[in-house]
Amino acid sequence: MKILLLGPNGQLGTDIRAANAALATPAEIIPLGREVVDLSNIDAASAAIAAHDFDVLVNASSYHKTDEVEGNAQLAFTINAHLVRRLAEIAGDKKARLVHVSTDYVFGGQASRSPLTEAEGKAPLNIYGASKGMGEDLALTSGADVLVLRVASLFGVAGASGKGGNFVETMIRFGRDRKRLTVVADQVMSPTSTADIASTLFSLLSKDVDSGVWHVVNGGQASWYEFAKRIIDRAGVDAEVLPIPSSDYPTPARRPTYSVLDTAKLAAAVGAMRPWEEALDAYLVAKGYRD
Repeated sequence: MKILLLGPNGQLGTDIRAANAALATPAEIIPLGREVVDLSNIDAASAAIAAHDFDVLVNASSYHKTDEVEGNAQLAFTINAHLVRRLAEIAGDKKARLVHVSTDYVFGGQASRSPLTEAEGKAPLNIYGASKGMGEDLALTSGADVLVLRVASLFGVAGASGKGGNFVETMIRFGRDRKRLTVVADQVMSPTSTADIASTLFSLLSKDVDSGVWHVVNGGQASWYEFAKRIIDRAGVDAEVLPIPSSDYPTPARRPTYSVLDTAKLAAAVGAMRPWEEALDAYLVAKGYRD
């Protein structure tokens, strides 16, 4: 199997390459990073991608700087939506499968406070979520074989590109430096390890699951405060973590107060992903924060 991978050096892309290397029969991965292809130039990017032969096109790249996106809507919809339609068309022409990575931020405006299924109507609160939601729709209506993987609140060994590291690293660094952290407690989500997403991706491909939307997150839920407190405690950082309302930490982009993803569909197809607490412990061990 040949896999063309966009975003090969990000948190998820790095773990996809690592998970593939650990397989008994690894796929051939063709990495296309930002140093090779400019995804904001749809025509040039499409030509570069179409020049390759592949069985699966994995789009693990996006314009994901949520607050910055608020002032750059045109670029966001170019990369996160219109390019995705072109990727689906290219995959369709090659009789290949597109795996498009999306986000829990397609939600946020819904009334439900129960884990959100794949069938729940999208209700984004910010431009990033709206652009990703449009990208989902354009891919799924292209007629190509498309898997949309909605993920959330990622932490991976490579850190978040352009964000100065992921939330785990940020909390540990701030905890050591400041000794006192205040973290939003009224936004609840699904903390998720990119290593676990990567291994689940290969399970989905090996099972040849049906096209459509799949929620791919670790089990359980947490507020950002609960997530931060667990990080500080398990990493052995001497710091106090205090809860605050989101009104005390205003940001350019609105965040969902609730975006927990239901994974019953995933569990029935390939098995449930482990709880986020276990995934966090594994991450902290891998990074040398605990034995």
